[in-house]
Amino acid sequence: MNKNNPLLQWTAAMALSGTIGAVVLESGADAPAVAFARSLVGGLLLLVWSAARGWLRPWTLTRRDLLLAVLGGLFLVGNWVLLFASYALSSISVSTVVYHTQPLMLVGLAAAFLGEKMAKSQLVRALIAFGGVTLISLSAHGADGKAVRLEGIALALGAAALYSGASFVAKQLKHLRPHVLAAVQLVTGTIVLAPALLVTPLPADTSGLLWLVLLGTVHTALMYVLMYASIGKLPTTTVALLSYVYPVVAVVVDVLAYGHRPTWPEGLGMLAVLVAALAPKRAAAPGAEKAAVTVRPSLVSGKDG
Repeated sequence: MNKNNPLLQWTAAMALSGTIGAVVLESGADAPAVAFARSLVGGLLLLVWSAARGWLRPWTLTRRDLLLAVLGGLFLVGNWVLLFASYALSSISVSTVVYHTQPLMLVGLAAAFLGEKMAKSQLVRALIAFGGVTLISLSAHGADGKAVRLEGIALALGAAALYSGASFVAKQLKHLRPHVLAAVQLVTGTIVLAPALLVTPLPADTSGLLWLVLLGTVHTALMYVLMYASIGKLPTTTVALLSYVYPVVAVVVDVLAYGHRPTWPEGLGMLAVLVAALAPKRAAAPGAEKAAVTVRPSLVSGKDG
């Protein structure tokens, strides 16, 4: 295999993460319905993929593993619901950048519950990042020229907190194959979110449904496969640096497709968040967004969104 393939795979996965916000908005569906569709389609495909590779035989999950996987799945899909809801209340770029405070939150969780030391430099970065969030909150504007709603920023921060929780749980399950863990979490999401369809149904039009199928196939199943195929073959620093393709692509998509025009204080705030979050980020795990497998709080979380 060409040694550059893992690099291309990880970069492609991060670029896909950056377009998730646009797919969510174009579907026209409410956040719980979008998260359900993503869990259903992505989960089924990952189960098929795992079964085809023989990873489901023998079934090796202990009761503890299964309970932790389900808990991580609850955190993961909850993170998606909040993040997807935040897009409509702020903007894709604002929500995505604020969401990238999650590596710093994960550092805090590790310090609080695993006894890992939190360096002074990490505390300083956290202060810088949340200072950046404050700048964004005070100065960001949406495509309509109006100030973004603080509820949208709060939802993005809540999504980051839940994603950090999913990543924290995944740290306890690093002995499991990530594809199988992701599949269990997405099946959990499908079951938990199904009742929400009574209140927030799936789109009635074909176009909206096709956007959701795209989200589940390309931006979930394919993206996870790309991430998991590459992350173990790349240096941690490379993974961390290239993870920032995700927010950069999200900002570009927001500017080109939705007319978002960042003010200079907003741009400064975004830069502060991304620079502060960069160093502490480790072998990131699959948004968004970026299926919570500790490697990258971004889909198994990733970064996904």
